[in-house]
Amino acid sequence: MTWATARRTVCVMITIHATTVAIDGAGVILRGASGSGKSDLAIRLIHDGAQLVADDQTVLYVEHGRLMAQPPAEIAGKMEVRGVGIVRLGPPAVAPVALVIDMVDIHDVPRLQEFETIELIGHSVPRIYLAPFELSAAAKVRLALRALRES
Repeated sequence: MTWATARRTVCVMITIHATTVAIDGAGVILRGASGSGKSDLAIRLIHDGAQLVADDQTVLYVEHGRLMAQPPAEIAGKMEVRGVGIVRLGPPAVAPVALVIDMVDIHDVPRLQEFETIELIGHSVPRIYLAPFELSAAAKVRLALRALRES
C-alpha cells in the first residue's frame, strides 16, 4: 500500500522526530538529535534498496492493531540531504513499524546488546542502539531485522 492510496480510520496519530525507512516492508525508525546521522544512515539504506517512509518527522498511528509509520503530507517523498539540499525520492512508503534504532556515539553501543522494548502509542517495539557513521551501520540494521524475524 502506498501513502497516496491508503484509506484508514485512525483514532490516535502522533508525529515524532525521526527518519523512517522500509526494508522489505518492515518499518525501521531512526531516532536521534539533529545532526546525529539519521538521514545519513537512511541514505545508505535507501541506496541498498530500502524505501523512504519519512525524513526527520514521522507520523505514527495504529491500523488494524498494527503500529504504522507514514510521512507528514508536506514532506512526503522528500529528503533533506546535507550538502545537497532537498531531494525527491519518489512516492513514500507506508510501513508497519518493526524496529526502532537510536543513534548514539560509537562508545555508547553495547558490545553484545539485547533488543530492548519501548512503547509507542501503546505498542511494544524492539529497540537497539547504533553508531550511524560506522561503515557497517547499514548492514547492522539489516542484520538486526533478520535477528528479529528469526527470534
